Amino acid sequence: MQVLIVGTKNSARSQMAHAWLASNNDEIEVFSAGITPDNEIPTEVISTMKEINIDLSNHKPKSINEYLDQKWDIVISVSDEARDQMPTFSKKVRHKLHKSFLDSSLFTGTTDEKIEKYSLLRDEIVESFNSLNEAILMEIEAKKYASESHHQCGCGGSCGC
Repeated sequence: MQVLIVGTKNSARSQMAHAWLASNNDEIEVFSAGITPDNEIPTEVISTMKEINIDLSNHKPKSINEYLDQKWDIVISVSDEARDQMPTFSKKVRHKLHKSFLDSSLFTGTTDEKIEKYSLLRDEIVESFNSLNEAILMEIEAKKYASESHHQCGCGGSCGC
């Protein structure tokens, strides 16, 4: 199963969601991209994710254009801008989901104050993506069950054999 998480700049929200989901589900491939990607991930984002033992130091913002020619099981936009400016994919997208999170580019203050705001954002993302992860795991298990139970004809469970 392939999941693409799309943000505005692919430097905070989508990176946090990508890293958390990838570290909590070995059965899926997770990617992230931005509509207009930044050059780098802010150090506050990297520090915030390190607090929960997730290393973003090797992640780099990427453009949505790199992924438009691929087939996706799930594409999730994590900002209203990403949802509104999402280009058309040339191949099938099974599920398109949207969950908007606070725009981190609006965070002001000292480094410590920004890290506190990023931590709150991270916690909100983790909570939302935990529910999504549970749903993905249920779908994976259902597919495994269907293919095991209906292997004689290969119908995946639709014929009732």
